[in-house]
Amino acid sequence: MLFRKTSNLVGLDIGSSVLKASEILATKGKWGLKNFGMLSIAHGAIKEGVIKNTEKVAGSIQQLFSENDFKTQNVAVSIGGYSVIVKKISVQKMTEEQLQATINFEAEQYIPFNISDVNLDYQILGDNENNPGHMNLLLVAVKKEIVDDYVNLIQMAGLNPCIIDIDAFALQNIFELNYSAENTSIALIDIGASKTSLNILKNNSSVFIRDVALGCGIINEKIVSLIDCKYEKAEKLKYGGSEKIISSDDLSGIISSVINDWCVEIRRALDFFYSANPDDHIKKIVLSGGGANIKEFCEQLAVETSSEVEPINPFANIHINEKNFDISHLKQIAPQAAISMGLAIRKVDDK
Repeated sequence: MLFRKTSNLVGLDIGSSVLKASEILATKGKWGLKNFGMLSIAHGAIKEGVIKNTEKVAGSIQQLFSENDFKTQNVAVSIGGYSVIVKKISVQKMTEEQLQATINFEAEQYIPFNISDVNLDYQILGDNENNPGHMNLLLVAVKKEIVDDYVNLIQMAGLNPCIIDIDAFALQNIFELNYSAENTSIALIDIGASKTSLNILKNNSSVFIRDVALGCGIINEKIVSLIDCKYEKAEKLKYGGSEKIISSDDLSGIISSVINDWCVEIRRALDFFYSANPDDHIKKIVLSGGGANIKEFCEQLAVETSSEVEPINPFANIHINEKNFDISHLKQIAPQAAISMGLAIRKVDDK
């Protein structure tokens, strides 16, 4: 089951360009960071959430665990992109046993894949506010071949895959751990290398999820196209590399054009949400992923959405021993660590 949880796990976020691993321990009701590491992977080894070179990625996972001295072999990973369907649906009230027996029939009309080709899971959200005879479900469907690929990858790396989660849910988990509940709508937006994920929460319940095929990798691709360099070199230049092989004006122009595209697509997704919820307003947008530290993006998105925009801090309520970690480094990479941190707090049988 996708919502199944277990204890003492390493949260492993397998991104298209960077692996992130987190391990957190709960002691006397408090969370403490035990270990964290990041490692870049070969360009093209993963594309849009699909593993293209299993051996290379497995080798990178082994390297990440070895270099950062991870001992725990049980891991939680997450999946996102177009192989994942998450929908809030309404069904007639029934018992849990009845629902388990009929969920394939109920889900078939909402899933654009053959129902036999997906793993299904669901979570009961409660009574439908507009129809007392119905209840709301959060329905999740993931292509079986994608789940199998990720399980195979983790096993090839010599680890034990205990949980296959969804990116949006992992991000929601770490947000709820670090931020107080608000009686308003909040958008969690993750800007990864190849995609942008949007999850709108209302009263800490997910009401709208959407993925957009735009990410930070577009900046790298534009740099490569302009100056004919390797993708890995473009990644360094994007974050202000010291080599002056691209002018500051050219780099600024590339980043600005990509940011504008991000804002347009996010605005479209929000407009779609508002069309179904005309009286709603998203007060706050919390950003994660590699794009969250781009100041210009935060500022432009705040203007275009009339919302407060801030990068997420997944370490806010986590005790960190300053003797074991570089606090300034963790602060810098915090938005990129969010999904792995959300995976690391999963627990046994907590649906």
